[in-house]
Formats: sequence, C-alpha cells, structure tokens
Amino acid sequence: MSNELHGVTLETIVSRLHAHYGWEQLGLRIDINCFISDPSIKSSLKFLRKTPWARARVEELYVATTFTD
Repeated sequence: MSNELHGVTLETIVSRLHAHYGWEQLGLRIDINCFISDPSIKSSLKFLRKTPWARARVEELYVATTFTD
C-alpha cells in the first residue's frame, strides 16, 4: 500500500475522497465521527493524524478507489 501513497499527503487523500464520495458516503464507508458529525477537511485531518487505525482505513479506501480525473 505504501508505494501507491508515496508522495501523496493526507490532505490530498481526504480532499480527493471527499470530492469523489462526499461526506455522507465517506461516513457510510468508514464509520468515523469526523466524516459524520459536522465534517470538514480540517477536522478530519486533525483526527486522522492522531488516530493511526482510522488513517489506515482512509488510506486503504484511497488506494482502492479509482479516480477518473
């Protein structure tokens, strides 16, 4: 997984997932409060930087997602 993420910042990951899925779908795919309750990029980054298991799930979703942009 780390090869796919080389050089990709957490902010880029969250921003692209948000643009692709929206907060509601992100919250359904990964059940964490920062995507469900008053979500924002800033609050999500703060939480994910302190919570390794949640960050790993977000990174896994990013790698599994096919972006068409």
